[in-house]
Amino acid sequence: MAKSRTQAWSAAAAVTGALLAVAAAPGQPAGGNGPLDRAAAGAARDAAVTLLVGRAVDGEDGDRGPVTAGWCEAGAFRGGPCGAWREQRILATAHGAASVLPDPAFRRPEALPTDAGGPLEIALARSQAGGLTDVTVHDGHGRHLAGALAPGGGRWRNTEPLRAGETYTVRVGAQDGDGTPVGVTMAFRTTPPADGGRLTAEFGPRPGTYGAGEIVTAVLSSPVPAEDADARARVEQGLQVTSEPHVEGAWHWVDDTTLHFRPRTYWPAHTVVRVRSGLDGVELDGHGYGGPSEPLEFTVADRIEAVTDSAAHEMTVRRNGRVIRTIPVTTGKAGFLTRSGIKVVLGKEAKVRMRGDTVGIQKGTKEFYDLPVLYATRVTWSGEYVHAAPWSVEAQGEENVSHGCTGMSTEDAAWFFETVREGDIVEVVNSGGAPMAPFDNGFGDWNMDWRTWLSGSALAPAAARPEPLAGRTPSRLHPTT
Repeated sequence: MAKSRTQAWSAAAAVTGALLAVAAAPGQPAGGNGPLDRAAAGAARDAAVTLLVGRAVDGEDGDRGPVTAGWCEAGAFRGGPCGAWREQRILATAHGAASVLPDPAFRRPEALPTDAGGPLEIALARSQAGGLTDVTVHDGHGRHLAGALAPGGGRWRNTEPLRAGETYTVRVGAQDGDGTPVGVTMAFRTTPPADGGRLTAEFGPRPGTYGAGEIVTAVLSSPVPAEDADARARVEQGLQVTSEPHVEGAWHWVDDTTLHFRPRTYWPAHTVVRVRSGLDGVELDGHGYGGPSEPLEFTVADRIEAVTDSAAHEMTVRRNGRVIRTIPVTTGKAGFLTRSGIKVVLGKEAKVRMRGDTVGIQKGTKEFYDLPVLYATRVTWSGEYVHAAPWSVEAQGEENVSHGCTGMSTEDAAWFFETVREGDIVEVVNSGGAPMAPFDNGFGDWNMDWRTWLSGSALAPAAARPEPLAGRTPSRLHPTT
């Protein structure tokens, strides 16, 4: 004889383990639900479907022995262990879908905590007619868990990892074979992260206002080697950069602990950039768990671009595409040719002492120099500046006589110093000098073409895909038609 709905509910509740259903069976108040319309009450009370909730569990299951993580084989979704899986049968009823239940104040379950590194799956029992229509999962901090609904609405799986040490609320909407809405709200917890260091990210630059060439940096607290491709991909997915207006951009792994993010082209003027880590509690495939990281927000000012043509001995400065000043300059002479390519302003020093021996020119030789320099705008860590050079005014606009820096009059250098800011773009063309390196002497990132940049992403080629349309919630699933 078939079990009654109340018996089925009781049997399901008995095997929930770490999954706690908080919606009631038909006729049992769940709290917060208004009375059903009496005209439809009989049919509604009869509407119910059985859901199978599967998840990877952590540790051992009593006398069943140890379990290991992994998806169940297709079509093998069943009661009892399936790899690391445990299945619970949960009854979704019309009562459960009658209203949106408030977040439940549930007790913390004791048995079989969910492995944060494993998947979560919700499906209709094979004998059930109907389908899932809506699955929403969020953690105790209100963050949604993204997932995907299979064609036909028979199964749902998460598409982003669970977080360790979190409590999740799962709301499921479905329809029975007659099309009557049913639903249930459930909760479970994940295993806390293991003791020890947790991977975090320190973002740069500091909060503030920067130029259109500014690079976003992320320095990790521990290395993630290139051979750990899955871990790198998970880290990269967790380091989130958003902007207003939206731009196409991607992370690039500079080394095992450093990533740089840049748009495909320079940041638009007046962009607001926000950077945050979603790694807290996420398992990182052999590198432990992510920890909390301080978010970052900065703004982009007008786009200032200074292009120096060494062959013409002239710098052209543009603001938002419009020329605002043309400056006679001198750049590196033979043997000291100025690096070619795109650089980014790293900082400004109103007065700096420049010595030849800091760039390999021996003291006592004819090329040695030791000078106080005003209005020095730094563009490489090795000591290339745009600065005042009153000693070479006669050569400026005529010939290149410097040791690699870009020199100009004191008046022009003071104007340039006051006009540019950190992150502004300084490009040198026709110098004959070595190309600016991408990473080891400042921010030469813009000299890398976009295809090459994407090759340094663990998510390529998906790294530069557009963001989802505004207002869409990835974890909010809708029935297919």
